[in-house]
Amino acid sequence: MDLSPAQQKAVFVLVVVVLAALGYWLILPKLSHSGGQSAAAASTSPAASAPASTSAPGTTGTTGTPASAVTASPAAAGNVNIYSWLPFTQQGLADAASVTMKFAVDYNTFTYTESPAAYVAKMGELITGSLATTLRASYSTPGVATLRSNQKQVSTGTAVINSLRAFGPSSLTFIVTTGQRLVSSRGTTNGSTQYAVTVTGSGMSWQVDDIELASAGNS
Repeated sequence: MDLSPAQQKAVFVLVVVVLAALGYWLILPKLSHSGGQSAAAASTSPAASAPASTSAPGTTGTTGTPASAVTASPAAAGNVNIYSWLPFTQQGLADAASVTMKFAVDYNTFTYTESPAAYVAKMGELITGSLATTLRASYSTPGVATLRSNQKQVSTGTAVINSLRAFGPSSLTFIVTTGQRLVSSRGTTNGSTQYAVTVTGSGMSWQVDDIELASAGNS
């Protein structure tokens, strides 16, 4: 049978429609059957029958996964030992600061009855030999010594470390505010001065090597 082009096209379309319908009919029951099995399996599985997990401190969502398993703990993320970057340990810094404080207090503590040697001797091992020589000379300066004696001056010192100005492998320079309560024949006065105090040494062994006005610089 001969068909015209138009008839051939119509037959082709009809065949495509029939095949599509047949495929749908063959596949649909399988989808329905497998869907039923999936629903049944889901309703009887341990995960479905178990109660939903609730969030608690240290967990995320409803999975019960500890937060530490997902994110790094603060200790692991922020526990950085900065002293591993510096030429001294934390204890070494504390020891240097302690020597600086004791020296600064002694520096402003004296009495008019005290000789230059006695004034320096109380600082003992806190200071280097060169600084001891400098302080003895300063304490015995004629004009200063005469005024101290005539006014019967008695001074009591205090000290507070403000900051660490500079450091190196064997030296640290602290900015220190010293207080002075001066009792004399003229009455009682209170004052304060800021110094840059340099200590030298290492580990737990430090000595003050220099003291200058903070404004003058000392590093």
